[in-house]
Amino acid sequence: MVRLLSLDFDGTLVGPWRGEEVRVCPELLACLEGLREKGVLIAWNTGRTLALVDQGLQIFPLRPDFALTTERDLFRWDDERWEELGDWNQKCRIVHDAMYRDAEHLLETIASFVTNKTGARLYLEDDRLQGVVARSNDEMDRIAEFLQTRRHEVPAFSYQRNNIYLRFCHHAYDKGTVLGELQRILRIAPSETFAAGDNYNDLPMLSPKRADWLACPANSVAEVKAAVDSHGGFIAAREGGSGVADALRHYFPGLCA
Repeated sequence: MVRLLSLDFDGTLVGPWRGEEVRVCPELLACLEGLREKGVLIAWNTGRTLALVDQGLQIFPLRPDFALTTERDLFRWDDERWEELGDWNQKCRIVHDAMYRDAEHLLETIASFVTNKTGARLYLEDDRLQGVVARSNDEMDRIAEFLQTRRHEVPAFSYQRNNIYLRFCHHAYDKGTVLGELQRILRIAPSETFAAGDNYNDLPMLSPKRADWLACPANSVAEVKAAVDSHGGFIAAREGGSGVADALRHYFPGLCA
């Protein structure tokens, strides 16, 4: 019996984006509503901030029970507002502050490379270098290759990538570990969990360690398709939410509306 869905948002629940077009699949909404009626909990496991999750709800009209944001933070919807769940977020802030202190020189090196060797844009938040936004996937490939040659300088330093977007992080925090914390709190096992995503930052949750039922839409990057396939998961023939709807009907035909 499935009890928890861990769902990426951009490119998975909605999209893929083509210009200003927004694609929300009615079949997916029906599946999710049917599963929720059976008591299944829904978590958006996303690179979006909490504010951008709220913006996403203007597009996708089904509020999740939990928001797992910026590939690491954990929130629960409590009737009227989002609330932090447990002390996970506090611990996350502490270890990231320490990682940033240790990585000060490395971040200066990264900023110099991005500024002088690429046309990408540095992303700052609260006067802290949080990541990079590239102009193309090829450019981000170059940046990621550079990071791979230097990240060993600070053992705790890592990053999460979603196409042309990249966020720096502590190596112990990703979509997989935050999902694991939610499962621990809820006492839900991987054998009771479904996970779906389409991009590099989804790989940590697309693992049997985190979920028995794995899926990805047709628009997923090759690395995600390979990971899902290697674990016997479902690779949809359709894109975005349509593909996720197909996966849910494949795994849970008696539960989807």
